[in-house]
Amino acid sequence: MVSFQEINSPLRTIMTPGPVEVDPRVLRAMSNPILGQFDPAFTTMMNETMEMLRGVFQTKNKWAFPIDGTSRSGLEAVLCSVLEPGDKVLIPIFGRFGHLLTEIAERNGADIHLMECEWGTVFDQEEIINEVKRVKPKVLAVVHGETSTGCMQPLDKVGPACRELGVLTIVDAVATIGGTEVKVDEWQLDAVIGGTQKCLSVPSGMAPITYNERVEEILARRKKVEKGVATDQDRVNVQHPIRSNYFDLSQLQDYWGPRRLNHHTEATSMLYALREGVRIVLQEGLKERFSRHRFHERALIEGIKAMGLTLFNEGPQKLPMVTCVDIPEGVDGEKVRTMLLEQFGIEIASSFGPLHGKIWRIGAMGYSCRKENILFVLSALEASLIRNGAKIQVGRGLQAALDVYEAGSLQEKENGKESTVIK
Repeated sequence: MVSFQEINSPLRTIMTPGPVEVDPRVLRAMSNPILGQFDPAFTTMMNETMEMLRGVFQTKNKWAFPIDGTSRSGLEAVLCSVLEPGDKVLIPIFGRFGHLLTEIAERNGADIHLMECEWGTVFDQEEIINEVKRVKPKVLAVVHGETSTGCMQPLDKVGPACRELGVLTIVDAVATIGGTEVKVDEWQLDAVIGGTQKCLSVPSGMAPITYNERVEEILARRKKVEKGVATDQDRVNVQHPIRSNYFDLSQLQDYWGPRRLNHHTEATSMLYALREGVRIVLQEGLKERFSRHRFHERALIEGIKAMGLTLFNEGPQKLPMVTCVDIPEGVDGEKVRTMLLEQFGIEIASSFGPLHGKIWRIGAMGYSCRKENILFVLSALEASLIRNGAKIQVGRGLQAALDVYEAGSLQEKENGKESTVIK
């Protein structure tokens, strides 16, 4: 019989657009003893998590809870619970994950309408609004932060316009929640899906979502409780029940609400992790957390430019937590990534589709967004590029990043404040 050794995973500096390094406080929370899912101590944690998620989503929605599964499970849950066969859906695509929304909507029998722009750009909000007026969809499904291209789609005008036109706005904010502004109520977004493994610094395995009463009305019309737990009041004829049992938001409401319907067995340790992750976000403060991501982004960008490398995109459409770098001509991008991992224990990402082999994606999200990580990835990238024959400005990248950090420290002292930046 083969004897397997205890897990001893190597230490890594993870600088990808997800997953990221998990906050040590989250790991400690996960080691708490397992409780039964209806233990009052556990249901109290469930209620606390919902309350804190409302704060992170910046919403007063009644419903804010996680779907058990990776971020994709949240997208599936919302779309399959809302979409009925033949419903019109408009999807603006500016990267890989717009295609994912399309795939999910298609599999739920929706009538798909697409608009596309070049990867590395985003849409003018008026373009989207005009297409909504033309198509008259039931749902606009859109990505907020597209990690495949490092771009972020503005939505502050799109949401109110869709509300006025009676169109539901469903937003993939997997990459942005906890790292930059996602103003669910102010932007009048009807349903928003987040992820744990990015800016929240929690392991992959849950998808926090929130939605409003406009979505809840649809769920009520489609609600079908499974026979094994249904009461006489639940046994009603439904014309178009939600197709998925596991991702049925109408039943999940009864699980997360006072009824505590026995829909599934909650992922106990992951709930501990999520509760601690969102607690940390709120403890740091949303404004301070968003500022921290912008600050380290600036140091990373200045270091990359001083090294002689070029950014794939920059400007107002750039996603603050993901920096895309053009791979220098004549350099094998995968060899550089391999050297970073094998020699330095650093992981950065490549990209997908038309950008595969053309850019690197460096994530600085959540707990991974720290000064020592930024300085480490710049120094290791410089060494790996030199080793692979790239012509760069040796020694300048790290100095440029240090200039940003020293200027930031000086400004903090002049303002008489202690730095809120995670060291």
